[in-house]
Amino acid sequence: MLAPEQLFAFLVAAVVVTATPGPDNLMVLAVGLSRGRRHGMAFGLGCALGCLSHTALAVAGVSALLAASPLAFTVLRVAGGAYLIGLGVQALRSRGGTRIGDGSPPGEGEATRAGLFVRGVVANAINPKVVLFFLSFLPQFVATDRGGVPAQMAALGIVFTLQAALLFGLLGFFAGRVGRWLTARPRAGLWLDRIAGTVFVGLGVRLIASR
Repeated sequence: MLAPEQLFAFLVAAVVVTATPGPDNLMVLAVGLSRGRRHGMAFGLGCALGCLSHTALAVAGVSALLAASPLAFTVLRVAGGAYLIGLGVQALRSRGGTRIGDGSPPGEGEATRAGLFVRGVVANAINPKVVLFFLSFLPQFVATDRGGVPAQMAALGIVFTLQAALLFGLLGFFAGRVGRWLTARPRAGLWLDRIAGTVFVGLGVRLIASR
């Protein structure tokens, strides 16, 4: 379904996106630091599985556009490219300053691991910015000449979810070490933003320039 080079390019971009400091991984770090490894891993896995809801919405939206008009799909790709460039510029202009303590999930309290897992799913699933990101991010890795665009997008969304589950799980498990590393290197978040910004701008330009 997915060509090897298509899958590799997507995995590289997905890992960069997932590893860049943001609300989800900062919350995973916060839970791991305050509640322990298992709670951090539970919350991280919940955040990752929340991506499946965005995949379903993206597949449904693109399928509707393809049914309406191939031109509409092209418009979506160009708009998605512009959105990714905007995200990239924002990341490049960031001054870093990652603060792990800012990421506590709402109502974390004395929640059980199962409760934190559910909160992770919900926190990710109801985030409208993630929906918009998936609509912009997934289509550019679809090879329209191979056919089965909705199936390709579904496969890409599942791959994204799996790599996010792995990285978030590891982040929750090693929350103490990662937290100390980031605290000792306040500019680390800045450089991660620079890398992500460069990737976003490159992907956006590539998407707009493609035919």
